[in-house]
Amino acid sequence: MRIQKYLRLVVFPHTVFALPFALIGMLTAAGGMPSWRVLALVLVCMVCARSSAMAFNRIVDCPFDAINPRTARRPLPAGELDVRGVAFFVMINSVLFIAATALLSRLALLLSPAALALIFFYSFTKRFTWLSHLVLGACLAIAPIGAWIAVTGTIGLPALVLSGAVALWVSGFDILYSLQDMEFDREHGLYSVPARFGLAGSLRISRALHAGCIVLLGVFGLAAGLTAVYYAGLAAMALLLSRQHFLVRKGDLSRMGTAFFTVNGWVSMGMLAAVALDLFLR
Repeated sequence: MRIQKYLRLVVFPHTVFALPFALIGMLTAAGGMPSWRVLALVLVCMVCARSSAMAFNRIVDCPFDAINPRTARRPLPAGELDVRGVAFFVMINSVLFIAATALLSRLALLLSPAALALIFFYSFTKRFTWLSHLVLGACLAIAPIGAWIAVTGTIGLPALVLSGAVALWVSGFDILYSLQDMEFDREHGLYSVPARFGLAGSLRISRALHAGCIVLLGVFGLAAGLTAVYYAGLAAMALLLSRQHFLVRKGDLSRMGTAFFTVNGWVSMGMLAAVALDLFLR
């Protein structure tokens, strides 16, 4: 079915990475469960923004995806979808995203074009800077700020700290994931931390970013007034991130699927569960 091809195009299951942190921002801003209307609009914003960004990235990267054995079977380079149809998909999701922000607040609507500009800009960064991983982190870091705005109409300090943590977490695991394309990037003039610093350097940088993420999440708990339940979840997250680095130690990429998707999925969902329990058990 065509819809399945579009779900594959945007790797829909990976929504599990950013969405829980958007919900964390929403729950902490509301001090619990917000209205169903706000929840529904936040979900629409998240899914549409991510879908438009991923589809746009697939269009921009199609020439490289077509010649990379790891990505050649993606729907666009494989010919299952055409650029014109994917471009229309990007436009529809972008319009829906902006419409949903308009229903949330004036500030959300005013910031929506800047959010789209940033997530589209990311697709070009591997052409000129190895800091592309940090740009991707910044893109996903929009989620908790946007959710906080959805509830309060303003940007709070806890949301900024949480966004910083998300940026470091995403940047760190994206560097690990990019190890798979280190030689391809070097051969084709693309920029990445693995292409620039090699295996050992990439592992060190990723570990440092994730250590920074844990620190910021600790600060976030203080800023948001969270208690021991949250910090128990944070301790579990730290162990999961350690497990991720253990799986790819010495450049063993054979378990990248587990290290990338399974571990990071548990990290995001686990943190959401910890925050929700902390708020609702008071």
